[in-house]
This record gives sequence, structure tokens and C-alpha cells, in this order.
Amino acid sequence: MANGQFMYQLKKSSRELMKIFTLLRCSVLLLALQAQADTLVGKVIHVADGDTLTVLDDAQTQHKIRLAGIDAPESKQAFGQVSKQSLADHVAGEVVAVEWDKIDRYGRKVGKVLLAGQDPNLRQIQCGLALYYKACMAFTNSSA
Repeated sequence: MANGQFMYQLKKSSRELMKIFTLLRCSVLLLALQAQADTLVGKVIHVADGDTLTVLDDAQTQHKIRLAGIDAPESKQAFGQVSKQSLADHVAGEVVAVEWDKIDRYGRKVGKVLLAGQDPNLRQIQCGLALYYKACMAFTNSSA
């Protein structure tokens, strides 16, 4: 009888472990699906400041883009115009890919801009014209 109870408990524990494992797998899958970014390709038609630009896609739709992970001075702040000009010199009129996964409270897509495989977000930091800004990576409004 003791052996029978042991086998029953073992089978019961195995079923519970399988349920937990299945829930864990489903959770990981859902997180992976949520973390996927959309990619937008278009021409940069406007640079608002050192961390915001506008892209025109093939359907002639304009998209405001907030460069993810950086914070540059506003245009009227010290070095704001220098930061804006640096970004404009690098991307204005160029076709870029934007990997985005969030929309900020101002309706801008938040993402990483890529120009010929290079990262203008990182370039702004390397030039000393923007700071790495972790909070930019965690906006509360998702892209739906």
C-alpha cells in the first residue's frame, strides 16, 4: 500500500510539473511575441531636434520617430541646435529603417533608426550631443 501511494503521489507531482512547464512555455512565447518590433522603412523628411525626426514611407504616410534610448537637448536649450544639426547632417534626405515597438505619449513611434547598418542613435551619444536615457526604453504606452 505504501508503494501504491508513493506511485500515485509521483504521478500527481509529474502532472503538476507538466502543467507548470506548459504554463511557463506559454508565458515565454507570449513575451516573445510582445517583444517583436515592427520595421518601418522611409525617407527622413524632417529633423525636429537631436532625438526626433519624421519619416515618409512608400505610401506617403508621415511617421514621427523618437530615437530610442537617447535624450538630446531641446532646440532652445544649450547645444540643442548643434544636436539637431548633427542628426540632420547624418540622416536628412536618407532612406532609413526604423525598428520600433512603442508609441510615446505624444504619438511618436519610439525606435532604433538604422542608416546603411549604422546607428544614428548611438552616433548622437558618441558625438556628445545626446545622453543614454534608459527611461526612453520603457514608455508605458505600447504600440497596440
